[in-house]
Amino acid sequence: MTDNAYASESEYEQYVHLRLMEWERRLLKPPGLLERTSRTIQTKINERIPAKVHQTITAAVRGIFRTVLFTLDFVPQSLPQTGLTLRQRDERAQALTSTWKKIAAAEGAGTGAGGILLGLADFPALIAIKMKFLFELAHLYGFSTLDYRERLFLLHVFQLAFSSVEHKARILTTVKRWDDCALAYPAGDDALKAIDWEKLQQEYRDTIDFRKLLQLVPGIGAIVGAWVNFSLLEELGETGIQSFRMRLLSGSD
Repeated sequence: MTDNAYASESEYEQYVHLRLMEWERRLLKPPGLLERTSRTIQTKINERIPAKVHQTITAAVRGIFRTVLFTLDFVPQSLPQTGLTLRQRDERAQALTSTWKKIAAAEGAGTGAGGILLGLADFPALIAIKMKFLFELAHLYGFSTLDYRERLFLLHVFQLAFSSVEHKARILTTVKRWDDCALAYPAGDDALKAIDWEKLQQEYRDTIDFRKLLQLVPGIGAIVGAWVNFSLLEELGETGIQSFRMRLLSGSD
């Protein structure tokens, strides 16, 4: 049965509850053989990388997210949408995800065709694309990103999409209790101290590196870059939609 097959909004919300439970089971499903193998390989590679390199990457990621979290550069011009049913928000969210998947694919194809240097440049560019998408998604579901705590919520959604199963389980607990957890964060820049930046960047890199390394292979970089970025935005889209669904439904219970 499709999302649009439910006559009433209450029936649709019951359907969404079921979909949320299915999504949580898939999210926390133990990793398969390919994922375990790729993570083992990535761990060995990371062990050979000098500590200073890890520190540099961590600082770069921290800088990107500092801009995202504590400036208004990413805040959409449109106001948070009000007066919409959950079904209407979900329909618009699917359309928004489709648009941003195409944007990410185009960016991945361009950097993938440009060789190793542009391929490496894709790392921060893709983070920016993902966060811009999440900002727009937040406003679509009625949450204002002018509130820094909502921007911190988006950071948790990002981690929920791109982390190991073990880390996802911890993040999911926070996301499900966000309205309470948000009160524990200090205001402004002090909130940065509550975030484990090294853990964030390592989880993110370990999750996507196996796919992104293929983007650097001569001759197939453009095709792989487009496919990888498209699939990563698809994963983020589902995670973002389900996370906002949880918040709206928990607020209506």
